[in-house]
Amino acid sequence: MATRTACQVVRRRFSSAAAALRPSPAEIRGHRNAVFSREQERQRALFPRIEKIEVSLRGPGLDGTLLIMNKGMSTPLSCARHLTEYHVNNSALALVDGELWPLNRPLADSCTLTLLTFNDSDPTLLNEAYWRSCSALLGQVLETAFKDDYTVELLSTPEVPVTSGAFCCDVVLDPQLDSWTPSLESLRSLTRGAQQLIHQNLAWEPLEVVSSVALEVFSHSRCKQEEVEQKASDSPKGTVMLYRCGDHVLLSGGPLVARTGLCSQYEVTAMHSLGQGPWGHHRRTQGLSLPLQLQAHHTVWRRLRQRAEKLVEAGEKPESTPPPSADSARPPASQ
Repeated sequence: MATRTACQVVRRRFSSAAAALRPSPAEIRGHRNAVFSREQERQRALFPRIEKIEVSLRGPGLDGTLLIMNKGMSTPLSCARHLTEYHVNNSALALVDGELWPLNRPLADSCTLTLLTFNDSDPTLLNEAYWRSCSALLGQVLETAFKDDYTVELLSTPEVPVTSGAFCCDVVLDPQLDSWTPSLESLRSLTRGAQQLIHQNLAWEPLEVVSSVALEVFSHSRCKQEEVEQKASDSPKGTVMLYRCGDHVLLSGGPLVARTGLCSQYEVTAMHSLGQGPWGHHRRTQGLSLPLQLQAHHTVWRRLRQRAEKLVEAGEKPESTPPPSADSARPPASQ
């Protein structure tokens, strides 16, 4: 018993010493922001002169429209501002010469441009980006939801289809929280945190960087550095895509929608234990959301939420049941 007590004291003292040496979450966020801003300015400086490019628009009522924009400065969102308020408010992603393109990413050359909205006849690609964006939003909430005394390590986000019923964010919390089980009120608190970010209507700023820059951004996280190395090795150009939302910098495996305000109904539904993993006690936090253009009646939402509470197995074959259509998501007509 005495030996066990002595070991516990040593472990506590070691943990306290390690915590004292570790930068605070605010300092880590500041470092990541500084490196992101420095690289963003460096890339902008690559276009010292204003050069014009031609952007040929595609889409309903836009075929044949030609815009003269600024190379390396103008974004698809800039193009939308030359059209109508509808295009500005509803566009969430773009196709540039057929390639998925974040709405806030500068255009490098003359191109064709298609603005994507959730009202399109086939929003499959946009739905995937929306689900990924909801996961990114959840990660941002988790990273700031706990006191500075506790560490929060965001793991690689599992790519799950919309038909899985919930988006996911895998996380390792401070070892002091290994025995903690989130209550319903804890999940509601996370939901409120997400809704605050949605209300702020923050942009997701994309930045494509070489691996060395990304490794510097995440210099305080060996977990993220390994993810950077893996994504860079899988990329033909050896680059990775970073995003910034407010003061939160993240690594993404695919494009995100333009802004947090495109999310509407949003709820954190569960946090499941995945057991011990290479980085500690792995947990999978899950949620459910619908975009601004698609609202669900509370009875439909309740059924969707019940499904979103069940553990989503990454890589599992999704159920054949499709998500609700726009018609089924509307409240039933009064009799």
